[in-house]
Amino acid sequence: MIDSWKTHLQTQGAVIEGNAVLHYGNPDAERAAAVNGTIVADLSQLGVIAFRGEETATFLQGQLTNDVRNLHADGAQWNGYCSPKGRLLGNFLMWRQGEDTCLQLSGDILAGVLKRLSMFILRAKVQGRDASDESVRLVVAGKQAQAAVNAAMGIVPDAAMRSAACEAGQVIRLGVDKFVLAIAPGRAAAIWDTLRQSATPVGAPVWDWLRLNAGIPMVVAATQEQFVPQMVNLEVIGGVSFQKGCYPGQEIVARSQYLGKLKRRMFLAHVDAEAVPGDNLYSADLGGQTSGTVVNAAPAPSGGYDVLAVAQVESANTQTLHLKTLDGAPLTLKPLPYALPD
Repeated sequence: MIDSWKTHLQTQGAVIEGNAVLHYGNPDAERAAAVNGTIVADLSQLGVIAFRGEETATFLQGQLTNDVRNLHADGAQWNGYCSPKGRLLGNFLMWRQGEDTCLQLSGDILAGVLKRLSMFILRAKVQGRDASDESVRLVVAGKQAQAAVNAAMGIVPDAAMRSAACEAGQVIRLGVDKFVLAIAPGRAAAIWDTLRQSATPVGAPVWDWLRLNAGIPMVVAATQEQFVPQMVNLEVIGGVSFQKGCYPGQEIVARSQYLGKLKRRMFLAHVDAEAVPGDNLYSADLGGQTSGTVVNAAPAPSGGYDVLAVAQVESANTQTLHLKTLDGAPLTLKPLPYALPD
């Protein structure tokens, strides 16, 4: 987190741990604001890898799950990076900003992902770097989000997964009422003050709750190399292209898509107990064997935790999933905001 930005947030009452804003003094009120109001959250807990050079698109096309050639200056996309075994090492929100192609991901895996990707640059005319502190990134979400972003940035993309540049930085629209802003550090405080006029500042856990309830997964250190992209519904949200050329793990990803029915999928659920990414799930039909894994978790406004969890489809549909042990807290499935393939 940029020191000057951290100081500014602290003057606003932010309680910060590491690079993450935990809350602004009243976590319960912040969670309530996320239900029916409009919120603004700092995203310094996430990192950004930036690639620059005339062969950037060609290089990333051969490494990532989505079709990078279709990422135009006014676009954004979800994307993933797999091991040769087809397991996700990370997933990203991607956009172009000036000369850079930006990949936003969980901060705790940035160094490893950047190192691994850089190993394959070889003689390509492209350079990658940690650009996390080159911008201040915010997310604005809720009923008044579009109006708030327009007032603060002077521009709003006209459709989901579109991006627009302005003097202060970049606006990426994730959906009808969700926007990510990548702002020049010198402009961040003024933009924050404008956003605060109609949006409630909230900590990172509140945005995590909104994101996971939108069915958007985030691979973190505890879940690296555990899931093929389809297990976390990455292809459903548009993060996988099955028409592009090869990339690490591509054959396994394609086989999971076309040969047989996927046995594990990501579900949205609620549990009246604390959960963290990587927690195991159990069900009676599998006895002592795990039937699933928590992908992401966040405190819910009504108490307990909401989670995204990858689980055996048969177990999730016919059994009760339990957290950590077979007699642990039961999960109650919730509907995802999108339909899963049959």
